[in-house]
Amino acid sequence: MNLTSPESDPIELIRADRVSLSFPAADGGVFEVLSDVSLTLRPGEIVALLGRSGSGKSTLLRLLAGLLDPSAGSVSYRGTPLAGANPGTAMVFQSFALMPWLTVLDNVELGLRGAGIPRKLRRERALAAIDAIGLDGFESAYPRELSGGMRQRVGFARAFVQQPDVLLMDEPFSALDVLTAENLRAELISMWEAPGFPTRSICIVTHNIDEAVLLADRVLVLGGAPARITAEVPILVPRPRDRRSPTFEAAVDHLYALLTGQDKTTTRSGGTPGPLTHPLPAATVGGLAGLVQIVVSHDGQTDLPDLADELAFDVDDLLPLVDAAQMLGLLEVEGAQAFLTEIGWAWQSADIQASKRLFAELAVARAPLVGTIVRALEHSNEGALRDDFFRDVLRRAYGADDAQKQLDLAIDWGRYGELFDYDADSGEIVLTELAAGFTELLRGDDTAPGGEPL
Repeated sequence: MNLTSPESDPIELIRADRVSLSFPAADGGVFEVLSDVSLTLRPGEIVALLGRSGSGKSTLLRLLAGLLDPSAGSVSYRGTPLAGANPGTAMVFQSFALMPWLTVLDNVELGLRGAGIPRKLRRERALAAIDAIGLDGFESAYPRELSGGMRQRVGFARAFVQQPDVLLMDEPFSALDVLTAENLRAELISMWEAPGFPTRSICIVTHNIDEAVLLADRVLVLGGAPARITAEVPILVPRPRDRRSPTFEAAVDHLYALLTGQDKTTTRSGGTPGPLTHPLPAATVGGLAGLVQIVVSHDGQTDLPDLADELAFDVDDLLPLVDAAQMLGLLEVEGAQAFLTEIGWAWQSADIQASKRLFAELAVARAPLVGTIVRALEHSNEGALRDDFFRDVLRRAYGADDAQKQLDLAIDWGRYGELFDYDADSGEIVLTELAAGFTELLRGDDTAPGGEPL
């Protein structure tokens, strides 16, 4: 480690104490993003914030940076509560965030210029930072002349040159190709372990479990709605870390089990599952069918981390498909193991028409938004409603973009199951004759197709 260990240096660089964050909702209430989150960043450690997309990781990072104010609780830097931007941090962003009209040197100097550092000193520090990240010779180049990896190196240099106590990194490798990302991760660890590295702690947001285990000394797992820290996992794998080692694989399996095994009943408001509390996972029917077919090819059982590695997927790519399969009862997940259910076997072996009907029955019974749309259409005068109706209701719990994504997913699922038709030009959703036969599933029948309890 480049500095003292957390045990030998008890200084708390950043402390979040029971932090919550909420925003006004469209219905006049509040939308809770984070709830009762507490964490501490100490010298000599890399901490990863791990969670699914939308779990509040980036929002929490911005609270630590002082770019957002918590609705409750407090964030402190070296014991002093923040009242604005955190003076001890610098950020590296996923999108590079470079000024296109400035050269590499000018981009790196930007933060120093804002801090009032004299021109000669900031030039010396900027050139040293550019040299440290391997971009010497490109000082006069503009961002448009650089590859994605080179632009992210500029982002690193711009952060390092400020010599922050804490470096905050928001998925800094996710916009890069696999080889470039792997190279930059290795260089980051090399700089971190080198004597004289100015940053005392790193906090990195990621959805990639391998990345978290590769880089971090501690992993904080975020989950739930509103999000909270559901687990804190120390990574006891010695550096340099080998992905093929049993201890590395065990750490990945443990974190994967935590992410896939989180309490599925956790909701924003509690109570009976509904479309505003149990959103549809971001999975198309085609993607869902592909996952089931892959599990079938593994004899109906698979280790999810191994499957993700086999397919060259990140956890964010695979988990929505797993969630959708669980929601519909096609898969069961225990820890990091996924098992095809009897319903899953029946669905994958059925002919196309039987498969579509079974999917329709499962979607009505188990996917709250699909069932709500069918119910609403049945209660309308002509079995038809405008999509605006559902979009406006969904906005009570989701932002405009997420509300549209939920509606698009429900339409995809419903059209595949021939539950309703959709006219994109008029925005009209129309109930089909098939859906009318599922009324009993919407009236509390607690048995799924095939006789399994719902």
